[in-house]
Amino acid sequence: MIYKTITKEERQKIIDTSWELHSKVETSYLNHPAKQEDEAWLDKQRLLLADMSIHLLQTSIKPGEIKLNRLRDNLHAILTITDQFLPLADLKKATEKLYKCN
Repeated sequence: MIYKTITKEERQKIIDTSWELHSKVETSYLNHPAKQEDEAWLDKQRLLLADMSIHLLQTSIKPGEIKLNRLRDNLHAILTITDQFLPLADLKKATEKLYKCN
């Protein structure tokens, strides 16, 4: 199998698309009326998870070396939010290890 590297144009298109998606998802999250005690809270948290996932995409695809501090922050947010959906996985506790590695 021959590996084809991503071109600058393809990378930029992904980044541009991610910002469009981010805007839509973030607006939906900010306009969602649920409060933490509401039944719809997890629905709002799904939007936040999507928002943080887009940030991870942006961190990963950005040209140049990956910024490890941004990667850690992205992963921390995703694991923290996901902990609500998978409480037995103890993902929030796993985030502590993210900041111990270089």
